[in-house]
Amino acid sequence: MTTKRPSRKQVIIPMNNENIIKFMKNSSIHVTNLNRNLRNAKSKVLVDFICSDLLGITVVTNKVLLPLDLLIIENYVKNLENIDSSQVDSPWLPQSKSYLKIHFNKKWHQKKYSEIHANRVNSIHSTGNGIPQQWFTTI
Repeated sequence: MTTKRPSRKQVIIPMNNENIIKFMKNSSIHVTNLNRNLRNAKSKVLVDFICSDLLGITVVTNKVLLPLDLLIIENYVKNLENIDSSQVDSPWLPQSKSYLKIHFNKKWHQKKYSEIHANRVNSIHSTGNGIPQQWFTTI
């Protein structure tokens, strides 16, 4: 399973490099143990795999996690004997990209455009194109 960008099916757990190395040595065992803990909690989420990067580990699951699932994963990682839990930050889900909400003046909209397409919105936002900046709100 590959994704182009982070999805809500991933849990990012920041930790120091020493912990990453120790954790990844037994990543397949951790996948099995995490799945057992999630199943015991009657969760429908299962861990597919675990990967690492410079900032920590990423746990990839089959479904979007609920807060209880996130807590189970956090407790498992922080309670491992060979991991320094003081060097493990709280896990978090990737944040979605911000979306642009445009507040239109009806008269302006009726004069200029009958439809607004995504590429037109991108063009308007990037160039300003005569629209007052206060009409743009990043959510």
